[in-house]
Amino acid sequence: MSAKLIMLPGKKLEQTRLVKIPDHYDGHEAFRHTTGLIAGVEEGNTDCTWDDIAEVLEEHGFEVVDYIMGPELG
Repeated sequence: MSAKLIMLPGKKLEQTRLVKIPDHYDGHEAFRHTTGLIAGVEEGNTDCTWDDIAEVLEEHGFEVVDYIMGPELG
């Protein structure tokens, strides 16, 4: 079975993150859940960092994935 992934776009390209979705989530549910988790971190700490967000995502079964940005497709 292939992994389900969600791209979390950043305001700058280098802030974009790729996260593996736990198997028990479908795409729409994963989108809603990550949105809620991220909002909760940001509301609780206006000075939060990516590490704060990643920690909460990982506590809920999501896994941050390293990736290499490829060339732009025309």
